[in-house]
Amino acid sequence: MKVLVANLGSTSFKYRLFDMDDERQLARGGVERIGADQSQAFVEVGEDRRELLIAAPDHAAAVEACLVQLTDPEQGCLQSPDEVAAIGFKAVHGGRAGGVTNVTPDVLVAMEEMAQVAPAHNPPYAAAMRQMREKLPHIPLVAAFETGFHLTNPPRLKHYAVPTEWAESYGVQRWGFHGASHRYVAERTAELVGRDDLRVISCHLGGSSSVCAIRHGESVDTSMGMSPQSGLPQNNRVGDFDPFALPVLMQRMGKSLDEVLELLASHSGLAGISGTSGDVRDLATAAEAGDDQARLALDVYTTDVRHYVGAYLVELGGADVIAFAGGIGENGHQVRSAVCRNLSELGIELDEERNVAASGEGPIHAASSKTQVWIVPTNEEIIVARQTKQLVEQS
Repeated sequence: MKVLVANLGSTSFKYRLFDMDDERQLARGGVERIGADQSQAFVEVGEDRRELLIAAPDHAAAVEACLVQLTDPEQGCLQSPDEVAAIGFKAVHGGRAGGVTNVTPDVLVAMEEMAQVAPAHNPPYAAAMRQMREKLPHIPLVAAFETGFHLTNPPRLKHYAVPTEWAESYGVQRWGFHGASHRYVAERTAELVGRDDLRVISCHLGGSSSVCAIRHGESVDTSMGMSPQSGLPQNNRVGDFDPFALPVLMQRMGKSLDEVLELLASHSGLAGISGTSGDVRDLATAAEAGDDQARLALDVYTTDVRHYVGAYLVELGGADVIAFAGGIGENGHQVRSAVCRNLSELGIELDEERNVAASGEGPIHAASSKTQVWIVPTNEEIIVARQTKQLVEQS
């Protein structure tokens, strides 16, 4: 079975094509500037990479163009577009339609209901999915929502202290995100350690970050709440924030609620603290050069990660593995060191030489550490491909 995994932006489409018989990646590619007079496309099959200009007025046309490239007699990897059994989407927020599901009109409505809390993701996904349903009706579309992995979280860890009706009628609860990444970390650490009863703290750290407590391969708690804007401070998103500050800002800055929310969603986070960049690499360089605001941004970030790690050590009754994933988690040895600093009394000890020298997947804990610490490069796309395959086979 061949599965195409799609990652959508408002004017972009990126994909990976998998042969699910052995989970090989056959190709990857994408289209940028969808809707422009000319769109930029690329496709990689093995070591062969091609770039070209195409006409892609919408996302459905972009997918069709990519299927043509993949069936090219000389440079493609498919005999026919019919070999694609389904398109799986790493969708963000389905609200009442969470989990893994076929894309139906009701699912699209459910996504649009949650557009206010996932404004950068849900509108372009819903619009593109609707186009594809209309123009590519022969290809099943599957939405694998990031919130799905956290459906196992107990009610006491899902509910805000608000009227129960808000949760039941309006979906005001802690949904959690980065589900595909945390699910991959759960499955991969079980393989690496050779146990399926692990207590894992998964740290997905990147431009968008979250921490997840996992027991026996299932999510127990996670740092993000109702929206991807919450939890840890992000590259340019605020993270956890007191809502009673909103009227103060509106009054003193003379801005509307929408304007303040835009500032919190796009001009805050690490970039807001530093006043320059939200990229941890830039901040590390600036901090080493004596930039106090860059140092403060890094300290706020790592302190918040430690806050959740500490909470999840209590919730899980300890941890067998702490795993670092995402661009920062995989490549930022300074961040990993700061997160694990002075935790030897809790049985967590890094081998600093291994930590600094680490490249790719591998352990970085000291021999004396009771808790194993691993770098686990995530693979969200293969999780979505597996979920898509399972749903198609059950249909």
